[in-house]
Amino acid sequence: MLLNKAKRMAKDGAFFMILAITPFLASCSQSFLDHLPDERTEIDNETKVQQLLMSAYPQANYAWLCEITGDNLADNQAPHMPSNPNDKQVLSHYNYSTYARWDEELFNFKQASMATWSDSDSPGSIWQHFYNSIACANFALQAIDEITEKNGGVMSENMKMARGEALLIRAYDHFILVNIFSQAYKDADQSRSDVGVPYVTEVESEMVKHYDRGNVYDTYMKIQQDLEEGLKLVKNTWYNRTSGESPLKYHFNEEAAHAFAARFYLFTRQYEKCIEQANMVLSSDPAQLKSQMMDYKKFDDASSLADKGVIWQHPDRANNLLLLTTYSTTERRMFGYRYSVCGPKAQEVLMVHNSPLWSGYIASPLVLVGANLLSSSYRDYGFTSAKIWEQFQYTDKIAGIGYAHTIIRAFTIHQLLLERAEAYAMTGQYSLAEADLLAYWNNQIDNFSESQYKSYVSAGYLKYFTSDLLNRMYSPDATTRQEWNTFENWDFTSANVSPSFVVPHDAIKYMNCINDFRRYETSFEGLRFFDLKRWGMEWDHVVGINSEVLHMSGKDPRRALEPAWETIAAGLEPSRPTQSAQSSTSESSPSLNIEDLKIKTDE
Repeated sequence: MLLNKAKRMAKDGAFFMILAITPFLASCSQSFLDHLPDERTEIDNETKVQQLLMSAYPQANYAWLCEITGDNLADNQAPHMPSNPNDKQVLSHYNYSTYARWDEELFNFKQASMATWSDSDSPGSIWQHFYNSIACANFALQAIDEITEKNGGVMSENMKMARGEALLIRAYDHFILVNIFSQAYKDADQSRSDVGVPYVTEVESEMVKHYDRGNVYDTYMKIQQDLEEGLKLVKNTWYNRTSGESPLKYHFNEEAAHAFAARFYLFTRQYEKCIEQANMVLSSDPAQLKSQMMDYKKFDDASSLADKGVIWQHPDRANNLLLLTTYSTTERRMFGYRYSVCGPKAQEVLMVHNSPLWSGYIASPLVLVGANLLSSSYRDYGFTSAKIWEQFQYTDKIAGIGYAHTIIRAFTIHQLLLERAEAYAMTGQYSLAEADLLAYWNNQIDNFSESQYKSYVSAGYLKYFTSDLLNRMYSPDATTRQEWNTFENWDFTSANVSPSFVVPHDAIKYMNCINDFRRYETSFEGLRFFDLKRWGMEWDHVVGINSEVLHMSGKDPRRALEPAWETIAAGLEPSRPTQSAQSSTSESSPSLNIEDLKIKTDE
């Protein structure tokens, strides 16, 4: 590992960036404080730059932090109806414990004060690892400049590609950080009033350095600058295919770079640019587009969760564009503990409900075939997915200790297709938006194996998506409009985000469908939280046996999560206003009467 893994970021919790890079020699267990900032192995040739970038990607996983804060998880301790709509509809609750004490704080929309830097999946872990990645990218950029200077000011093609990758890493890291720890991008005026994240562009030479967080607008503009420069330079030839496996998928290859650009432009509502970048990846040939999507035939030979996890996360899957290996216990947190995808949440998230698109099953066969619906056979305490399968690295098999790893599928064809559909819908290109939505669903069916197709499609259990079903399920005025994830209007975008963010009436059915499909597609992976914020949606958490309802309003300061308490105690500007100002907006709603809930649900 080229960058020492920090176990503590500062004496007395001070926030800083220390770059203590000792390539090829550094132990992952060493702290940044074990060395002076200038003790670095010199990165003086192209091979060393490439090796440095191979370990420059962030090793923290934001999925759990975003899932527990968003609207996908329920509290098992709160009385709720069963996930299966065919089960007896009676309220039940399970007294499961939390995986970590600070999970309860996050579910209650509070700062994770009981979490530390060393806690996997915590705000501090994410803050630390992503800024470590930024530091590594900055060191690579400095090394490239020094190598170029020694070469008479001429930057070689390899160094141009390396520079492109480093810039994309830096842009991506800041993009994730600002989407978690700041408010959503609103517009050029309003976003100047929201606190951003420190945009670090230089290699550190000081032991302790404090940063100004700036504002959200400036953060996004700096991301765009790095992103657009990186796009011009990145090339797939920088990493060659070896040993039958593509290392390209673990780096910012050309396709992943364009997918990142499309997502960035969508989040900033530069829709035409989003479409342009998506078109650089998505084939215009329907048959070719189908081949880019998930191949469900692979699941015929999978007999275990591990087998299915490998299929989802494998670099040879055309659907996967960028894979990131992280230290994470996301999978075990999702299953068998207090907070999980259970009850009505399972119906909202995983399509566990009756639908015009399938019959004879309580869930879409897409969910079943793809192993996105893994549950207990005797208790409804939640579901998990093979997408987030954990790989465990033993450091001592006898003692049974080691590191839990989860691969993030940072960008995929499925996600990109739905992002382009949204851009089409918001620019009034409704026929193209519809084509993408139908392709998202129907191409997956066409990628079934022969046996899967016979079992589900030919037998009449799974249907193709059509224009008629789009109207019946998602039109705001349809009497058969789907109960979950649909709205009569999307006025919350202009009310809670920006007056310029207006969803026309004719676009509502497409946005409803996108909301439903994206919630399923990104389930367990954290991206739902980003959608909730950028769309200005509101949501509730029902907590405990008394069913206390905590409401997240569209302009709630708590939509920006707080970094680790150590950094704020050391002087970093918090994400939210002062506690006194925040308290007026963070009061919970009145407790929900259990009998009222039962009557309302039965109806």
